[in-house]
Amino acid sequence: MRRLILTLILPLLLGPLPATAQMPPPAPQAAAATTGGPTAGYADLADLILAAPIVADATIRSATRIKGAEATGVAPGLQRFYVEADVAALIKGAGGLPPRVGYLLDLAPDARGRVPRLKKMRVLLFARPAATSPGQLQLVAPDAQRDWTAPLDAQVRGIAREVVAADAPPVVTGVGNAFHVAGALPGEGETQVFLTTADARPVSLSILRRPGEQPRWAVALSEIVDDAAGPPRRDTLLWYRLACALPATLPDRSTAALEPADAEAARADYRIVVTALGPCGRRAAPSGGAAPA
Repeated sequence: MRRLILTLILPLLLGPLPATAQMPPPAPQAAAATTGGPTAGYADLADLILAAPIVADATIRSATRIKGAEATGVAPGLQRFYVEADVAALIKGAGGLPPRVGYLLDLAPDARGRVPRLKKMRVLLFARPAATSPGQLQLVAPDAQRDWTAPLDAQVRGIAREVVAADAPPVVTGVGNAFHVAGALPGEGETQVFLTTADARPVSLSILRRPGEQPRWAVALSEIVDDAAGPPRRDTLLWYRLACALPATLPDRSTAALEPADAEAARADYRIVVTALGPCGRRAAPSGGAAPA
């Protein structure tokens, strides 16, 4: 009976997925789960949460090895399983989930040829609905099943809250025009860099230099620059939007209308921002090179 059920379900799980703009595509068929190791950084988790319509806390009830023709497309060295899991909590997802879900999972055996024992394992799932079959999911990336830990659960829930917040920062798509105004004193000046966003919401960077002081910079999420604003805290959604999207140097087109001295000052001020943000910290860029929305 289980073999018959799998035969009916597999075509739904292996079927083509709708294209989604700015979303890292899933593995061609299923996904290879993590089985421990270091916790992902903020950027890796944000990538998963933004790509996944569904994020769930679940406990694996059963895992059935899939062999033969039904395992076509499995990468060399991996084994495919059909997993059923009991959902304990829906962390992200507007439509809800049934108490039990099923999905495909590819795992790499260890040096002894053994795969982790999946039954009763508590996991976090980052997934989307599979076709039109209720309760069937497709994991969104090769690492879209994560071993549950309390710190990871708290971090995922925190990022998910940021993502759905009414004041969530927009997706930064690039750098627009930059302007620089020199001050009356040597070494004094202000640079403003306008960013482009997916939904045309205003975002800008302002960098202020005063003689004898360290340069100060801030990010504004409206047309008005708040003098009390400052840089975003690291490992927040705004930091992620900037650190993972901004180019390393100010594009030439951004300073094309400036005098050479002002253009050089704007480039130097932009480097202050990029250096302060630090590296995005992604372990690997999403397949296809597009950042998730």
